[in-house]
Amino acid sequence: MPEIKILSEVAGRICSLPLATGDSVNEGDEVAFVEAMKMEIPVASPAAGKIKSMIVAVDDVVAEGQLLGTVET
Repeated sequence: MPEIKILSEVAGRICSLPLATGDSVNEGDEVAFVEAMKMEIPVASPAAGKIKSMIVAVDDVVAEGQLLGTVET
């Protein structure tokens, strides 16, 4: 099964991770929220499948384009 990368679109701090490894996800579902400039920006799943890994935790600082996890389709 192919793995699809979940990438952050903005730099900031991870403020919420509503899904965990093993959870099912649809394309467009919110898998993380990044706080940037006092706003919470959602990170959507790029594909439907199952969360294979989330390599960040709440309060981690991330860069734009940084890998947050993977979805197994």
